[in-house]
Amino acid sequence: MEPPFSPVLVSVGTLSVYWYGFLIATGILLGARVATYLARQEGEDPEAIWDMLVVVVILAIIGARAYHVFSSPAGGLLGWSYYKANPLQAFAIWNGGLGIYGAIIGGALGVAIFCARRGLNVLTWLDIMVPGMALGQSIGRWGNYMNRELYGPPTTLPWGLRIPGPNRIPPYTDLVAYPDSVRFHPTFLYESLACLALCLLLLWVARRWAGRKLPGDLLCGYLMGYGVIRFFTEMLRPDAWMAGSLAAAQLVGIALIVVGAATVAVRHLAFERSNV
Repeated sequence: MEPPFSPVLVSVGTLSVYWYGFLIATGILLGARVATYLARQEGEDPEAIWDMLVVVVILAIIGARAYHVFSSPAGGLLGWSYYKANPLQAFAIWNGGLGIYGAIIGGALGVAIFCARRGLNVLTWLDIMVPGMALGQSIGRWGNYMNRELYGPPTTLPWGLRIPGPNRIPPYTDLVAYPDSVRFHPTFLYESLACLALCLLLLWVARRWAGRKLPGDLLCGYLMGYGVIRFFTEMLRPDAWMAGSLAAAQLVGIALIVVGAATVAVRHLAFERSNV
């Protein structure tokens, strides 16, 4: 399994549109569409989604890129040590490199700013946004496929991904030990499918527990769900920034699971006690 196309979607003169950017934009728009559906279900104005989208996307992209640039403080393949020596490359997002944890923080900040200006409940609107966020991630991960990146160790599974030599990272750059016939785990695919499942699960929870959930519950569900996804997919990433025996992203994932679960439990316990 190898991308049938170049990473460039279309070129007009010196201007190029990359699959990576196109798929991220597609994910954003479809995710926003899911959010408008959920806003109607929650009795909110769906037009607010389109009003907030620009500031949310801008801050999400800034956060995602900042996370990527600073995520490997020393010795990383494309971390701070690289961007410190090549500062203009920090803006070259078309070459890949958007950290989802940074996008979550930046996007949430954008929602909070918008809600503060409109006098809206920020937790309600974060709940509305997160299923679409998961869908956007699912679609956006295919940009990694087009860039021939985000793959795991060698595999003999039939869906193994062929990675050309120039797109490999150590130790797989050794074409003697890892010849062209070697196939690799499509980690991007695993995360894409898991994020799609998370989107559907959150939408089901929103409908199934419509009268029982509290504002912020879907947000906590998203944080727990993505924490689980990232914990396991990070096991198959040879480019992971390690922090001891675990990858840094796994530690963040564990923190998200614990904080999300504790928040839901404490808030619902307090709510039930207040209504006894």
